[in-house]
Amino acid sequence: MDEDTDTETGTAGDADPDPHGGGTASRLDVLADRAGTWLARSAAAPARHTGAVAADRFDRMAWRDTYEQSPALRELADDLGEHHAHTADLLTDVFLAAYKTAPRLREPAELEPSRLVNHRLVAALLESPDFAELHRETAGDPYAAAMAVLAQGTALRRMLEDSRPARDRDERAERARREAEDAADAVAEALGQAAGEDGTVPGPAADAVRRAVREADAAGRRAASDAARSLAVAVPGVRAAARGAVAKSAAAAREETALMRAWGVGSGELERMPFDERARLAERLRTGRLAEWAELIGRFRQMAEGERARKVENATGELIGVTLGDDLSRVIPSELANLGLPELRAMFAARYAAGELMLYDSQGEQATGRGAVIACVDTSHSMYEAGPGGITREAWAKACALALLDQARHAGRDFVGIVFSAADRLRVFRFPADRPAGLARTLDFAETFLGGGTSYERPLSAAGELLEAEFDDAARTRGDIVMLTDDDCGVTEAWMRSWNEAKRRLGFRVFGVGVGSPRVAAAGSVLEALCDNLRSVEDFTDVHAAADLFRVI
Repeated sequence: MDEDTDTETGTAGDADPDPHGGGTASRLDVLADRAGTWLARSAAAPARHTGAVAADRFDRMAWRDTYEQSPALRELADDLGEHHAHTADLLTDVFLAAYKTAPRLREPAELEPSRLVNHRLVAALLESPDFAELHRETAGDPYAAAMAVLAQGTALRRMLEDSRPARDRDERAERARREAEDAADAVAEALGQAAGEDGTVPGPAADAVRRAVREADAAGRRAASDAARSLAVAVPGVRAAARGAVAKSAAAAREETALMRAWGVGSGELERMPFDERARLAERLRTGRLAEWAELIGRFRQMAEGERARKVENATGELIGVTLGDDLSRVIPSELANLGLPELRAMFAARYAAGELMLYDSQGEQATGRGAVIACVDTSHSMYEAGPGGITREAWAKACALALLDQARHAGRDFVGIVFSAADRLRVFRFPADRPAGLARTLDFAETFLGGGTSYERPLSAAGELLEAEFDDAARTRGDIVMLTDDDCGVTEAWMRSWNEAKRRLGFRVFGVGVGSPRVAAAGSVLEALCDNLRSVEDFTDVHAAADLFRVI
């Protein structure tokens, strides 16, 4: 029996001898029915995606903008692209997985087969135990998501190398799929050319349609088989590599967030910052002189904030008895009871007018400063020495000074940082209350280290002159000077007399901190003679050693 007759396909009786010879004629509707599957596939081939993570146009715009602003991302893309296919799509997927609030992976059947490896790699990243922690830092933040991609760059390179066999299988499946689509197009073309006016198809044309359908059937079977094999191919080690990549990326995101928070950079400020500026800032914070002490700086600022909450002018504190006065917020209950009796209300009013109501008496710490806060930070050679926890004397002193800067700004007071060492080495950093502090200026202050010996007269004279100028310009007195040093050095009698006169005239206070050197704050030291309030700090891991400063300044 001829294999091309319709009897073979269960359509006996539909074929007629070809009046023109050369084969068996067939009706057009019979051939169309046989080719229907391939006609539908040719007419409406489903669109395949190249991205494993579903994204809208705004997500894609965020990626394009970030990619254009980041030389590091472009360098990574070029590096991976030299050795692997479709890595641009992979980096896009890794970014979107970190950036989108609720990332969703497409089904494998929705993707071009050549992107199935990307799908596996991104799925492994999303399934990693540390991904949720990473995602908390990166969701909605294109900069943080880009940093996550870069932190995973080495692992992605290794995962792509391990995925080469699977990638080859995917490429074969992709070729088979395209052959099947071409075969479907061939069926449609053959049927279109075979159509006759009377509804019959001449034998040679019908034979061409049947051959096209057989070839399409074979191509479809190959495509389905290759696609199944492709999806079944495992990528050894990909899950372990993904776990390591996500853990590393999460740690980097945590570190940068803590670093920004320690230096007082809020999330809102970061979101408004251009990408390149934010990258430069992060690099400076990571590599600056005090980068390793960021955690200490952050703890100091948190401690100061807590102490600030306790510090209120004329705040009530520990109850110590009963006194007389007219403060209705402290009236004792028996006095208030008099208001409930009409005949005693007049007596209550008279005692209130005379300031003779019985009140709770309390004792609390009061802040009296109103002028500038000036932190004089010793940066002589000895301040570079490390103490407990490996923290240097300089790091502790600078962390304290930065917390004092926060304190001054919260109170609406000017702040001045004076970095000093020997008599000929001094730098002054001014932070007026009516202007933003500026992070670059703050970092300059924190990172300045002069070296050399120690002189008290030069920095304290500079501080006194600043308070004098403030008094002349704004008639403000009652400034506060904090001296942070690890050395005790002499001053002349003439200087001491002028210093005491300036204190009396301007009403400023001087607080001293002996950093890592008890003898500096010992009885009879020069620093004791200069200061109204003095303490010594030996444990540099203890940020509460100077807590009282932040309650009274």
